[in-house]
Amino acid sequence: MKKISFRTFGLKRIDTYIIKKFLGTYFFSIVLILSISVVFDITEKLDNFVSHNAPLKAIVLDYYLNFIPFYMNMFSPLFTFIAVIFFTSKMATNTEIIAILSSGVSFRRLMLPYMISAAVIATISFTLGGFVIPHGTKKMLDFEDKYVRQIKQSNATNLQMEVAKGVIMYIGRFEVSNNTGYQFSLEKFEGKTLASRLTAETITWDSLYSWKISNYLQRDFNGMREQITKGISKDTTIMVQPEEFYITAAEAPQMSIVKLGSYLKRQRERGVGNIKLFEDDYYKRFSMPLAAFIMTLIGVSLSSRKVRGGMGLHLGVGLALSAIYILFSAMSTSFSVNGSMSAFAAVWIPNVVFLLVGIYLYNTAPK
Repeated sequence: MKKISFRTFGLKRIDTYIIKKFLGTYFFSIVLILSISVVFDITEKLDNFVSHNAPLKAIVLDYYLNFIPFYMNMFSPLFTFIAVIFFTSKMATNTEIIAILSSGVSFRRLMLPYMISAAVIATISFTLGGFVIPHGTKKMLDFEDKYVRQIKQSNATNLQMEVAKGVIMYIGRFEVSNNTGYQFSLEKFEGKTLASRLTAETITWDSLYSWKISNYLQRDFNGMREQITKGISKDTTIMVQPEEFYITAAEAPQMSIVKLGSYLKRQRERGVGNIKLFEDDYYKRFSMPLAAFIMTLIGVSLSSRKVRGGMGLHLGVGLALSAIYILFSAMSTSFSVNGSMSAFAAVWIPNVVFLLVGIYLYNTAPK
């Protein structure tokens, strides 16, 4: 059986050398920082684990097994940048970059193995962020809620949403302990005209979309006429379930990219406006993988030149740019949450700005 190697795909020995160096440095740095993060997290939460009698199996499998991919994905753009700068600076210091360019390899061609490595990292990041981490985050948050601190809400207040086209539901307070809502109203509109209004003291969830209302008053409007119906108890169908009342921004990471997209679509149809954090999380699932290419472009362009100060100078500049990128992302997210700009723009502006920086550095890099 013929052995498959990088050269099978038309890559040269220098390409395989750079790819192995890039990915090796990336995974080594990620493992190192995650090991330190786990140690610090254990130190911080050890008292909670002991006081709540958290079993060792749950700590390892439910918490830290999901903690690792979550933070690996979070740190991915930063350590992509650091990995590129670290080993490329070393190559430049050893005049390897000069030798490669002098042999007739163009700077553009030199970027190929870097971009292949970035594609590998971007694919891993997208898969983790879109499908793997959401499932693990749910387990991690359930563990924290049980053994560290209470996260889940026990009631919700002032709930208002469009449960169907032209049908607005309002609940003053809903308690999860008995699946009962208080101060309920359901209004149906035909265009801009109110067609009916149903009010009740309580509404209790039965199953699926089946609800039971108690002490209700139904008012149906027909032009200038009004028909009033009263009753003690009545079963009705409302296209909403209690779990939708307790979805907070902290639960956005628990949804897969497909589920999160469907949730956003449904909330927009219902007229729910407070979904900025969900939109921010959704768009980041796409922007973060692409950040690997941008950070790689900046890293190679910045560290491929041999300068006095060598690797230390490149790492210093690289860390400064990384800090600016993180700060920029945090500021744009806050603008989005405050309503100053759309979530889409807030997530993508840092990438666009740093892409322009990368293109500038690429054009000025020694060829």
